[in-house]
Amino acid sequence: MTQTPNKPGIRPASPLFSSGPCAKRPGWSLDALSDASIGRSHRAKGPKAKLQRVIEDSRSILGIPEDYRIGIVPASDTGAFEMAMWSVLGARPIDILAWESFGEGWATDVVKQLKLDDVRVLDAEYGALPDLGTVDFARDVIFTWNGTTSGVRVPDGDWISDDRAGLTLCDATSAAFAMDLPWDKLDIVTWSWQKVLGGEGQHGMLVLSPRAVERLESYAPAWPMPKIFRLTKGGKLNEDIFKGSTINTPSMLCVEDHLDALDWSREIGGIDALIGRSNANFSVIDAWVAGSDWAAFLADDPALRSTTSVCLKIVDSWFATLDSDDQSATAKAVASLLDSEGVAFDVGAYRDAPPGLRIWAGATVEQSNLEALMPWLDWAFKTIKAERAAA
Repeated sequence: MTQTPNKPGIRPASPLFSSGPCAKRPGWSLDALSDASIGRSHRAKGPKAKLQRVIEDSRSILGIPEDYRIGIVPASDTGAFEMAMWSVLGARPIDILAWESFGEGWATDVVKQLKLDDVRVLDAEYGALPDLGTVDFARDVIFTWNGTTSGVRVPDGDWISDDRAGLTLCDATSAAFAMDLPWDKLDIVTWSWQKVLGGEGQHGMLVLSPRAVERLESYAPAWPMPKIFRLTKGGKLNEDIFKGSTINTPSMLCVEDHLDALDWSREIGGIDALIGRSNANFSVIDAWVAGSDWAAFLADDPALRSTTSVCLKIVDSWFATLDSDDQSATAKAVASLLDSEGVAFDVGAYRDAPPGLRIWAGATVEQSNLEALMPWLDWAFKTIKAERAAA
């Protein structure tokens, strides 16, 4: 009979390992919001300057070229990416890479909502990537840099053509501020505040290359454009959006919170330090998986494994004997037990992904907390296995 194991003696100082919204930066408190421009018009001089500082600090930390436009737009990364698709697609045929739920969502929107005809969906199962060598850069190309729900990322930007005729549209929400993005390969990039830097939701960031601006000014989509998607005025780019004049009213509390996260990023050493912290966090999980007899990465290829949204599958021989419903229930029970013990919140696999766990390892998570968490993963799985095997 399998024995229920003893609980580990050390708990993570913070149980916040959610893949979005993600943990706040170390040492964060409500005091970080004390200078927020609340009760003010976002178009007033002071508040607008804060919005412009978000743009410029993002440019500086991420190394975004000076001739790329950066805007703050509504509705998080989803709004930013939808805005981009509705504004530029239709001028060329399209290739969409889909290997997890968000890529599949973009494909659905292009095919079923925009109803574009010449679309290829290059897909792969959770844990893998489509064949990047089959992408046609004469077409517009849509892809996520890091698949938050699958733990799979593109390995680099070498597969993207330098002399492409189409645009590259990159959903980078769980990669920006954690991975090295080759800006010269990317024409449209989006992310949200609540991912890697642990900000508050509802605001998205949109980056446009000069090629993307040229498309916006030379092509008008055939469909009506909702107000919150309109990037042009009189056939020209609405430059105000990229100078701190947002399309709709932003939360100045959220703005202040994001400025705090950007300040912290700069203070610890910028993008290199952020990537370094995330890589160090991932190495803790990597070392634990190497010694585990029941858990493995959902991504078999080490070159494709996300260093932020780390997705694990259960490979225990007993688990393999269960039917799919029991496997799903078992994985959910492991995540629920970790939650009830207060050692890890929100670490269940995404609802569309294979049964398992998903642990955020971005830069705002402390390495010591991940080190403390690892023994609890073993305890939780072995506890649930013992209970279910005895039932």
